Amino acid sequence: MDLLVNDLSLHGQFRDLAAFRDSIRRVMRIQEISRRHKRTLYCHRGFANRQVTPDERMSAAVKALPLDERRAVMAWLSKHGPFWEDGRRHEGGDWYESAGEIVTDTAVGEAAHCLLHGIERVLVSFQPSNFVYDPVSVERVFENRNRESVDVRNYWEPAAVEARLVATPLALDSWTALEELAVSRFEQLRFARNAFEPLRTQPFRQSVAESILTRLDTLHRLKQCFGEDGLRTKDGHALYQQHFTGDKGWFSDSSDTEKEDFKTDLTFPHPDAPDRTLFCTWHGKVNSPQYRIHFSWPVMEVSPVYVVYVGPKITRR
Repeated sequence: MDLLVNDLSLHGQFRDLAAFRDSIRRVMRIQEISRRHKRTLYCHRGFANRQVTPDERMSAAVKALPLDERRAVMAWLSKHGPFWEDGRRHEGGDWYESAGEIVTDTAVGEAAHCLLHGIERVLVSFQPSNFVYDPVSVERVFENRNRESVDVRNYWEPAAVEARLVATPLALDSWTALEELAVSRFEQLRFARNAFEPLRTQPFRQSVAESILTRLDTLHRLKQCFGEDGLRTKDGHALYQQHFTGDKGWFSDSSDTEKEDFKTDLTFPHPDAPDRTLFCTWHGKVNSPQYRIHFSWPVMEVSPVYVVYVGPKITRR
């Protein structure tokens, strides 16, 4: 379970900067509690631009904090995050509503989407705000206008977050746990026996593990997006366009230079045929720090997708 800062709970409601200071300190205490319990409090990359008072946005309002607090807040919101968009699950074309308002592209929509797909997420809201209630009811609206409802737990007091985390065991707390969960969950992917071995020498990072799971989930979904004719479905095309193309895509091929300079490093034993190899230049990307997931390409209905490497970026210069 991870926590998402509810960006909609900042809506210019604070009467002055003193009231805002009390509220942001409460959120920062929740961040400290999350870290102590080895959980992650995610925010949105655009959060620093949210309206805090009628006249001030977050980026300007934090200047009223003492220097050490100001640096901690801005480093979190503007530089280090982590940001939930980096592991975003719901698509821009999804339609989520709460209290009659569209909440797609917000933390509320993301948390709801994750819950509907078996991934536990909760919200952390500012107090006072329009979101000092629990739970937050969200509806997913489908193209045929059918609706699916889910209640998202919402917290604003540090003590309540502490109690929830104490009562919720941490499932993903090691690279071994990541491997076991990935292998059991993504049955459409075929993992090499030593695919996760490069992670063993790296310090465990909860946010990296979650991001790796997100990329594997996307690859797993793409493998399932084929019709009876063996061709990629409409959903598959949308998934490919969003995550496998463009500079911001989670997946890409290695450059021609990398293929030449790192040919040996990108060549892996074939999981099903010891006398054969796979040249796996396609990879999923996790940044800050840089981790990669190398797999066989192309993804087709008739052949397995082999995941042969999960670990630090190979093509470092």
